[in-house]
Amino acid sequence: MKFLLAQINPVVGDLEGNAKKILNIASKAYSISADFVLTPELSLWGYPANDLLLIKNLIKNQYQILDQLALDINNQYENLSITVGIAEIINDSFFPNLYNSIALIESGEWKIIARKIILPTYEVFDEKRYFRSEEKVSVLIKKIRNKTLRLGITICEDLWVNKDIEGRGIHKKNPIVDLKKKKVDILINLSASPYTFKKIELRSKVSSFAAQYLQVPLIYVNQIGANDNLIFDGNSFILDKNGSKIKQLKSFSEDLSSWEIEQTKPEKNQFEKSEMSSIFDALVLGVRDYAKKCGFKTALIGLSGGIDSALVSVIATAALGSKNIYCVSMPSKWNSSLSKSDAKDLAKRLKTNFNILPIENLMTSYEESFIKTMDFEMAEITNQNIQSRIRGTLLMALANQDKHLLLSTGNKSELAVGYCTLYGDMNGGLSVIGDLYKTNVFKLCNWLDSKDSIKHRKEYELNTQMNIIGKNIRTKAPSAELGPDQLDTDSLPPYSILDNILKGIIEDKKDVKQLEEDGHEKELVLKIISLIKKAEFKRKQAPPILKLSSQSLGSDWRVPIAISY
Repeated sequence: MKFLLAQINPVVGDLEGNAKKILNIASKAYSISADFVLTPELSLWGYPANDLLLIKNLIKNQYQILDQLALDINNQYENLSITVGIAEIINDSFFPNLYNSIALIESGEWKIIARKIILPTYEVFDEKRYFRSEEKVSVLIKKIRNKTLRLGITICEDLWVNKDIEGRGIHKKNPIVDLKKKKVDILINLSASPYTFKKIELRSKVSSFAAQYLQVPLIYVNQIGANDNLIFDGNSFILDKNGSKIKQLKSFSEDLSSWEIEQTKPEKNQFEKSEMSSIFDALVLGVRDYAKKCGFKTALIGLSGGIDSALVSVIATAALGSKNIYCVSMPSKWNSSLSKSDAKDLAKRLKTNFNILPIENLMTSYEESFIKTMDFEMAEITNQNIQSRIRGTLLMALANQDKHLLLSTGNKSELAVGYCTLYGDMNGGLSVIGDLYKTNVFKLCNWLDSKDSIKHRKEYELNTQMNIIGKNIRTKAPSAELGPDQLDTDSLPPYSILDNILKGIIEDKKDVKQLEEDGHEKELVLKIISLIKKAEFKRKQAPPILKLSSQSLGSDWRVPIAISY
């Protein structure tokens, strides 16, 4: 039996377009005499489809599209078999009335061969809002070329059942244990598993455990692409019965790869990547797909000369190409000459479009207007926020005028403690590095300016002959430059300390006592907690944040605004 693993990038809700993509894959499978094509979880819909799954006519329409796809495949490619992820209607009076299912297309027809058992409701996932859980495991008995195989079919979370690896606790059901009794020959997992730090390593571990436990090869097929704030990395693979990898597909890229069950010798892995390169690839894919799927061809960035906007500019250039990036410097009287020149030089190195829009005159007009009409002299913080909001207004005007995607440049440290201005620097259609702490921003920029990134820079057609971020930007003390000689450390601890505390609070859910035990001063911890709470209303109005961690401050951060604890 010859499998074709189809690691595809569907567009959420584009049922017809996704069906055409699957039909095109059928053509390629036919050309190499593949027997069985595997596509990811909900491949007809794209993942996550969220409340599109509540639109009844769209659900019904999927069946017509699936019927036509089955006929087209049969007419053009004869006996080819293809799995397609769909939302299956349950015909009863209960809600939710859908299964997250896998349909098998063959001989001009389709049938359901598997339903998802474990429905995740942590982080960004909310599958119990849409789907009902299946009770029993799925085994497909498949006869091809006079050989009969028992294929265990699981869907994404059904594989994540080892609490010692994933650390979330024990599920009430364990499909892998149940499949042991079924004596399957191969375990297949069809997934839409988003990228987060260490996720690729964790996936390998849970998959290896399952393959060894069942003593069968495991085929893992994952979606790629970015949908809103989620980034899917692909990285599909095949393991032998000992849990060792024998095939690896590309990361952050569509890929097709065939495998015959007799093939047990490991292929040479040419796709290994470092953590920094994976983070960069993820963010580039996040920006590229968000722009493409939302209909944007160009991006706009407020370029300050600081490290955050510099990093976002590099990512955007890699994603969309230098000619499609528009950088704008908006200096006030507090911006240093070095910051102005750093912004200009960075744009030159990236070969992006660059303009300067000074805001000093606008700032003066605001100050005079308040004094004359309201006898109101702006306090320091008000003055600083007005500067940011002037810049935000100018950027939104340019974005509206030329249909640019405005990219927000704030990092996770700033979003956490509220060192960002609502309707100012928080403006934008997408927050690119909002899930990267400031210390990680520095790490990624240092990597970009190292020899280790040259291969990557070449792939993205970025300059390989010099530092791309630049030493000036990487080594200057962080500052919003909204006041005279202002530094971030005037009111915050060094980022090496701040980020450690923030990670403890946000990702690790530690309380004051636990953070004290980690060596942090109680007064400082209480101050940081207070800042986080006070900034909650801002984060609820922030643009979508590309998710990289197990706990971003985006859609998976569900802390109320009006709280006391």
